Amino acid sequence: MTATEETRETARLVEGFLEMLAAERGAARNTTDAYRRDLGDYCAFLSGRGVAAAAASRHDISAYLKGLSEAGLATASRARRLSAIRQFYKFLLHDDVIDEDPTRNVSGPKSERALPRTLGVAEVEHLLAVAERATRETSGRDRVRALRLYALLEMLYATGMRVSELVSLPRQVLAGDDRVLSIVGKGGRQRLVPLNEPARAALGRYLSIGAEPDSDLAPMLATRWLFPSRSESGHLTRQRLGQELKALALAAGLDPERVSPHVLRHAFASHLLDRGADLRAVQQLLGHADISTTEIYTHVLEERLRQLVNEHHPLAKTRLEDL
Repeated sequence: MTATEETRETARLVEGFLEMLAAERGAARNTTDAYRRDLGDYCAFLSGRGVAAAAASRHDISAYLKGLSEAGLATASRARRLSAIRQFYKFLLHDDVIDEDPTRNVSGPKSERALPRTLGVAEVEHLLAVAERATRETSGRDRVRALRLYALLEMLYATGMRVSELVSLPRQVLAGDDRVLSIVGKGGRQRLVPLNEPARAALGRYLSIGAEPDSDLAPMLATRWLFPSRSESGHLTRQRLGQELKALALAAGLDPERVSPHVLRHAFASHLLDRGADLRAVQQLLGHADISTTEIYTHVLEERLRQLVNEHHPLAKTRLEDL
């Protein structure tokens, strides 16, 4: 097989793997795109060594990971690349393309699991107050955007939804009981999340703006999406919401690097657990398939207690290790 033929065959195998992820595991487009990038980089490395993906050995994979480390790629990114490679070869093994999994004896990069960034209750309340104030101090399309951002912020903190779940909500999600939303999450898994009164009120203000007397904004809101925009998808994008939140953080006097849709999801979970919520209930609300993913928030609370003692207890420096 020529080098060109090997390249084509490798591309065919990668596409077959990605199709399997989408069809059998319900992987989202963002997920398959991430796998395509990671595997594309790995296969390019193999091509430079004159090795086809199906013929790669443990030594080839180790050399690739070593190169990533020497290039300064973060531990988490290297671990993600290895995870993608492992799943790719499991797919090839299952389809009898290879006889042995070359990743079987490859050790991954070791690191402590990073705790998710979050915000305190007072910080979230301040952020909400600044967002709400903007809805009263603006007009026209700026007011529409302010009302939309305030509704999004209230919904993020009230439900803990993933940002991709929130921005792509169809308008029909409100067809039933407005106190509960039916969400389709990762892997096509469906779950119910409650919507509290502040979030329902903020959403109602946003949706009612098109019905105001002499309003020319009704066409802007009359689409199948709850949060429409001029993007290719037809709804607000994750990136745009992230930008708007960072601008809001600046207006609120908060470090914009600490504020994002995902940080508000973390705040939702950690604040619930801090007030005694059941871990299983939080798992269900977040849409985590594995409770071990949810357990990371218990470590956030432990770290907060550790910091509290360290800052205020007179013997903290000598007794902190007993916590």
